[in-house]
Amino acid sequence: MRTRRVTFRLYPNRKQEQILRYHRKLHQDLYNAAVCNRFTQYQKFNHRVDYFEQQNSLPAFKEVWVEYKECNCMTLQATLKRVDYAFNRWFKGLAKRPKYKSIRHYSGWTYPSKTGWKVHTTGDNGYLDLAKIGSIQMRGKARSWGTPTTCTLVYRNGKWYASITVNLTELQAASKEPTDFGSVGIDLGCKSALAITDGKNHSFMRPPKFLRKAEAKIKHLSKGKRRKTAPNRKKKQKGSRRWKKNQAKISKVTRKVANQRQNWVHQVATDIVRCNSFVATEKLEVSKMTRQAKKGKRKKQKAGLNKSILDVGMGMLRSAIEYKVKDAGGVFIEVPTRQVKPSQTCPNCGNQQKKTLDERVHHCHKCGFTMDRDLAAALVMLLWALGILPGLGTSLVDADVSSSTSETRQRKQTGSMKQLGQAKRQKHKPIGLVVETQTSTK
Repeated sequence: MRTRRVTFRLYPNRKQEQILRYHRKLHQDLYNAAVCNRFTQYQKFNHRVDYFEQQNSLPAFKEVWVEYKECNCMTLQATLKRVDYAFNRWFKGLAKRPKYKSIRHYSGWTYPSKTGWKVHTTGDNGYLDLAKIGSIQMRGKARSWGTPTTCTLVYRNGKWYASITVNLTELQAASKEPTDFGSVGIDLGCKSALAITDGKNHSFMRPPKFLRKAEAKIKHLSKGKRRKTAPNRKKKQKGSRRWKKNQAKISKVTRKVANQRQNWVHQVATDIVRCNSFVATEKLEVSKMTRQAKKGKRKKQKAGLNKSILDVGMGMLRSAIEYKVKDAGGVFIEVPTRQVKPSQTCPNCGNQQKKTLDERVHHCHKCGFTMDRDLAAALVMLLWALGILPGLGTSLVDADVSSSTSETRQRKQTGSMKQLGQAKRQKHKPIGLVVETQTSTK
C-alpha cells in the first residue's frame, strides 16, 4: 500500500469563504490556547501537559466556548496534535521553542479521518463536501487516484487548496506510463541549469531566470512601499491601507515567479524521466550553498550567486526528478560530491585536478581529454553510478555513500540527534522534577 498527496484548488462562494476564514480563526485560537496551557501549567504548577490530557478536555472546553461545536471533533484533535508535535521536536532539540501563531502564519486545518468531509472525484476536478460548510467546487488533476484517507485545507496567497492523501493499491501503483531504459548523468548549475549526458549525446538547458526578469518590477513596487506606513510591533503601529495594498501587488508578482518556476521544474523533470529510468546526479546541500558570506569576503558577489542558485531552484529540481524516477520504477543515485569531486575529476582517466570557478572547460593534463566542464562532471557522475569510472576509490563498490559528507562524519563522533536531545534535556532539567524523582525512588 502506497500513499500519495494530491492538491486541488478550491473555488468557494462568498458565504463559504467567510465560513472557511472563521473556522481557520477558530483553529488558530485553539492552537495558541493549547500552547499557552502547556507553558502555564509547567511554569505555575510544575505539571507537564501531554496530548491526551488536552484531548480529553475538549468536551468541557466546547461547553464553555460554544462556537467550537461547529467544528468537527477530529479536526480539533488534529490541531492539538500539531501542538504536541511542535513540543516533541523542541524537547528533542530539533526545533526552537514553540511560538504563538498569528492568523497570517496559520495556514489551515486537517481532517485526519474520513469523517466530516467527502470528495466527489476520480482524480480530475470535482466537488468537496465539508460538514456545516457545504459543497465546494475544486479543480485539479491527479496522476493516479486511489482511496482518500485524509484532507487538509490550506489558505495560501489568498486562495484555498485541498491537500488530499490517497492510498494506492499495488495494481494502481504499477499502472504507470512506460519509460525508456536510458541512463543519464545530470549536473546542476547556474550558467547551464542542467548539463545532461548519456555518454554519447550531450545537451544543455538554460536557466529560465524568472526572478531576474521580474526583479525590476519588484524593485519598483518596493520603492513605493517604503514611502508608506509599515507595521511596527515595538511601537504597536499597524500598517496603513496603502502599505497593505502595495504589499499585495508585490506578493502577486513573487507568487507568479514561484508558480512559473514550479511549472518549469515539473516539465523538465517529466521530460527527463520519460526517456530515462537511470539518473545520477550530485548530492546538493542548497542551504549551505546559499549561506551568506561574512563581512569583507565578497559579500555582494556571494549574494548575487545565492540569488542565481535559488532562481534555478536546484533543490526543487533534484527532488522532482528523484520522486518521478522512483515513481516510474527507475533508479535515482546521488553521487557523494565531497568524495568523487565530479567537477575536478577527468571522466577519461579518473585523474583529479583542482579548478577555479572561472575555468569552464575541462582539460586533463594527464591524458589530454578536453570537454565542457559541466558535461564532464555529468559524465563522471554517470560513470561512477554505473561503476565504470576509471581510477581507484571512485566506483560504486569502493565508495561509502553514508559517510560522504563531513556532516555525517561529525554525527558519528558526537552522537545522534536523539542523544544530543537527551543530553540537552538533562542539562536544562528543572530542579523540582529532580527532587520529585529522587523522593519517588526512596
